Amino acid sequence: MLTTIFKLATDSDVRDLQAKGWLFDWSNLEIENVNIYKLLIEGNVEIQGLVATKVMTGSVYVALVESAPHNLGENKKYIGVGGHLFAIAIKLSYKNDFGGFVHFDTKNLQLVEHYTKLLAAKHIGGFHEYRMIVDVDEAKNVLDEYTLKGDLE
Repeated sequence: MLTTIFKLATDSDVRDLQAKGWLFDWSNLEIENVNIYKLLIEGNVEIQGLVATKVMTGSVYVALVESAPHNLGENKKYIGVGGHLFAIAIKLSYKNDFGGFVHFDTKNLQLVEHYTKLLAAKHIGGFHEYRMIVDVDEAKNVLDEYTLKGDLE
């Protein structure tokens, strides 16, 4: 098993990622007060995925999450990147005494189904049609499944 670590991403980490096949422009997020964390394999500088988090009242909001292009599709280099990225947000939630509670908005029903299976996340709708949560009961299970080392800012 590979050891995964996470670190706060720098401006140079996220600059020009779209030119390298990433879907989102991580250098120009229009969300204030987010921290972007990068997922790495210990001993390797290649970014495996990114997650943008925002600490809110009582929860950590996952504003954006993306696996590196080489970790997508049938021929992906590594599996489990998405789960590891959400584990970072859950660790941040614990650090802020939110018990692992995180929330996020997906783009469509297919992603709702995906995150229900991957994280046992719950579709709650409301403010956003595809709003989902990982509650405190499931947060521990995610951390048990997706272990990683790193420091939170």
